[in-house]
Amino acid sequence: MAIDGRNLQILANYCAAAADAMAFTLMRTAHSTFVKETEDFSCQIVSRDGMAFASPRSFGAPWYSGIDYGPVLALIDHYDEGDICITNDSYAGNVATHSPDIHIWKPVFHQGEIVCFVVGHIHNTDVGGAVPASLSRSLTDIVQEGIRIPPLKIVRNGELNEEVARIMRLNVRVPDQNWGDFKAQLASVNVGERKIHEIIARFGVEDFLQGIEGILDYAERQARSIIATIPDGEYFYADFADEDGDGGYPCRVAITLRVQGETLELDYTGSDPQLASSLNMPTGGRERHPLALVGVTYVLSTLDRNLLLNAGTLRPTRAILPPGTVMNCEAPAAVGMRSLTCALSQIATIGVFSQAIPDRLPANSPGGNSIMNIRTSDAANRSVVASLGPVGGGAGGTPRHDGPDGSGGLSAFLKNTPIEINEAEVPIHFHRYGLTADSAGAGRYRGGLATEMVFEIFAPDTLVTARNRNRSVFASAGVLGGQPGGLSHFRTLRDGEVIEHGNTDVIRCQPGDIVEVRGPGAGGYGLPVQRDEQAVLSDVRCGFVSHEAARSDYGVVIVNDQIDQAATARLRSEMRQQASEHFDHGAARNAFEARWTPERYQLLTTFLAAAPVGWRHFLKQQVFRAVAAGGDTDTAAQMNAIFADLRQRYPAMNV
Repeated sequence: MAIDGRNLQILANYCAAAADAMAFTLMRTAHSTFVKETEDFSCQIVSRDGMAFASPRSFGAPWYSGIDYGPVLALIDHYDEGDICITNDSYAGNVATHSPDIHIWKPVFHQGEIVCFVVGHIHNTDVGGAVPASLSRSLTDIVQEGIRIPPLKIVRNGELNEEVARIMRLNVRVPDQNWGDFKAQLASVNVGERKIHEIIARFGVEDFLQGIEGILDYAERQARSIIATIPDGEYFYADFADEDGDGGYPCRVAITLRVQGETLELDYTGSDPQLASSLNMPTGGRERHPLALVGVTYVLSTLDRNLLLNAGTLRPTRAILPPGTVMNCEAPAAVGMRSLTCALSQIATIGVFSQAIPDRLPANSPGGNSIMNIRTSDAANRSVVASLGPVGGGAGGTPRHDGPDGSGGLSAFLKNTPIEINEAEVPIHFHRYGLTADSAGAGRYRGGLATEMVFEIFAPDTLVTARNRNRSVFASAGVLGGQPGGLSHFRTLRDGEVIEHGNTDVIRCQPGDIVEVRGPGAGGYGLPVQRDEQAVLSDVRCGFVSHEAARSDYGVVIVNDQIDQAATARLRSEMRQQASEHFDHGAARNAFEARWTPERYQLLTTFLAAAPVGWRHFLKQQVFRAVAAGGDTDTAAQMNAIFADLRQRYPAMNV
């Protein structure tokens, strides 16, 4: 049959169904909660040169729909039928992007020739390293982040490589759990291989191979058509993590978006230097690296829900990723928290597009989704390492409706783990897991509410990890008059004392300690005074908004569970009636940027780009300290004086 029009869509559906089958197999046979409940995994079918053309439609992480496996496929010199390869090395092909992500791939042969590969990854709860769950902002070197497996054949001609398997099991904290997850991965790619053979039997190998290119080309045409509706121009946005390391300074991700006709360019120049912490992204400078362009995928699919997501979707887009920066680090930089930096890049992407098409995109999502992990022991003194699930916020308010509560926007694919399962598998007791009142940014359409998790520890020296802690200082921005979302917090209640942890991500707990973690709320869209009064009343009745916030944020006075119309009319007439800025970032960021202006950051970026990579984070810290101590003086003169002083004090940096 001819592979065009209807038949191309039929083939695309068959391939997506095959990817669905891979994902369902993986989810249903995995051992760890993080895979079988939270669904932090991916499955793809990729062309012979590595371009993803089919992904699951409703399972797993959507970040990898546009992935290019080509660089890592090329690191295996020869493939035979029955081979399965593996890697989690972030610097080998830039497919695996931190150590817990174990990627595997299997060639699919037809009559002795490779026709495609079936691939996928899972996030292992632990792969060894310096801390339980392997990841912490405080780590400074990738060697600290667990075992690294270079690209190799873990299964050769259908036979498991037992020597490598023993090394993998020996170097992790929960080997049985990891090995169970790995066997689920093997089952997943084997199912994918079988499904591809069934598709070839139906369509024929020539039409199948031709159809792969047709699917990729069709997605590219769709993407170009969407981009053509966006006004040409240059737009800029930056977002910040609270800290670039333990007790550090804010970490900046900056994007200049250039829209020209049917093409996009995302220039990350102005983002922070490579850090001596684990927020770095190992993109290898690849201009269509999926993690650098996840935000583009989200924007385009928001603008057209019928968009086919694959590597063709990203063809009209290129990213500029300056080397030696947080967006394109060099080995041996730690990369475990690259998901936090990736979230910032997604927010910055949506931020630049929001300026071009504000009536089509939402306010900011939180960008501080804490993945809760625990290492403890049970009554039989057996070690337990588990993921308790995500604690974050909802999506930003949109031009037409409120943001989803609890989970949405950037992290909607991460599903919560029911507390019944957590309590059955981990010796802890939950006091609360739910939505947090008054955490959403107010607006005509409010942001999504944050979630809160509170649980009690039963065993001594229990370690709790809150990976990707953020937004305890800088809030998620509101748009066009919408207010910023609420801040996050992380604390322990011990013997009546409250211990605040800020953005610390690993804490040690003792029996009786109660751990409380709250996610950040999302930004609101539009002026709160324009919100329907009945919607405010409904939020108050549901416990989402307090009486006080209804009055102060929305100008709605509620007495005896009813709206006081006269008082509400008077109060609303006194409130601001139009947006003063496109974004409302909140008081903390406004104060920070009053000193750290775009001009100052431009001077810093230029200075750091000329320094050796290993010096850049150190020099950034020195500059921040000097600026803080220098008071408000002429920006250029002050910065140039600081740079001159650093060059004189540290001659080894001058290359």
